[in-house]
Amino acid sequence: MKLSTLPLVSLLAASVSAGSLFQQLAGSQISPAGEPKPIPGENPLRYCNEDHSDDILTIEKVDLIPNPPIPGQALTIEAVGVLKDVVTKGAYVEVSVKYGLITLIKETLDLCDHVNEVDLECPIDQGKLILAKVVDIPKQIPPGKYTVKADAGLIDERPLTCLTGTIVFPR
Repeated sequence: MKLSTLPLVSLLAASVSAGSLFQQLAGSQISPAGEPKPIPGENPLRYCNEDHSDDILTIEKVDLIPNPPIPGQALTIEAVGVLKDVVTKGAYVEVSVKYGLITLIKETLDLCDHVNEVDLECPIDQGKLILAKVVDIPKQIPPGKYTVKADAGLIDERPLTCLTGTIVFPR
């Protein structure tokens, strides 16, 4: 698996969402003023911005099993949600992966070129989606702090969602 696949899979899994259910869940969570709310479920993900009300994708729940991921073990990503509009060719995700302060990956990907990694095809119809994906975490992953950011949008620049998460792999 390419290193860029994990953030992409995480984004797609995290992005399939449910607007009204998320609003109910998020309303019960307390975040410090001005800090983006965490993504519901067992995961280290947060929205990139405090206001994500215009997102085409909003999140109901994302679970990472195990959370946090463990080097050398399979990671299961489960997500449920609702897509508010159709995703077509030209939809994109800007992915960055940092190891501490060092940027390992910074690239823009066409979502439709990669949705087969989560068993979808473009166009992706609006409506409820349920995703489950198993990925292998390399045993040789260097210990340290990894920060992933995935900012996605449609071809017309409307925001799909923007997520960020940090995972620390111990020595």
